[in-house]
Amino acid sequence: MADEREVLFEFDVQMTTGILYDYLLKHTYSGLQGILATIIGGLLLMNFAVGGRVLYLIAGIVVILYIPLSLYLSARRQMLLTEAFKKPLHYCFYEEGIEVSQDDIVELQQWEAMEKAISTGKSIIVYTSRVKAAIFPRKDMGEQTVRVIEIISTHMSPDKVKIKQ
Repeated sequence: MADEREVLFEFDVQMTTGILYDYLLKHTYSGLQGILATIIGGLLLMNFAVGGRVLYLIAGIVVILYIPLSLYLSARRQMLLTEAFKKPLHYCFYEEGIEVSQDDIVELQQWEAMEKAISTGKSIIVYTSRVKAAIFPRKDMGEQTVRVIEIISTHMSPDKVKIKQ
């Protein structure tokens, strides 16, 4: 945008299958589906350990591996089919919110409207709705990762920010 707003921080993100997969894992295993699948898979494996029935072993392995495998395939498919992921996304952090742009498309998300901010070992994730998120890979922020976390933490309500350094 060609205005006089002060940019607090800006950088580009080139989405990859690995980054998207990391996000999908965190999103899924933070929710009921991932937790239940892990519990059910664990119970099946415990039944195998106690009873020795191979069917429990096979079922447990299938249940535990199904979600990560399907999420990886989903990330790969999204990378291939989503045009926005083929080029870098440019992010600018402002006092009002986070702006994302690519080519001629520009969107500003207000800080107040953001749902939550979390982290994984690879990324900082800011949910802009219950199902949409901006993913900021630590590799793209480099040494400025701490600065980005500070900006997010000072502009979002503390109860919405669950970021580990």
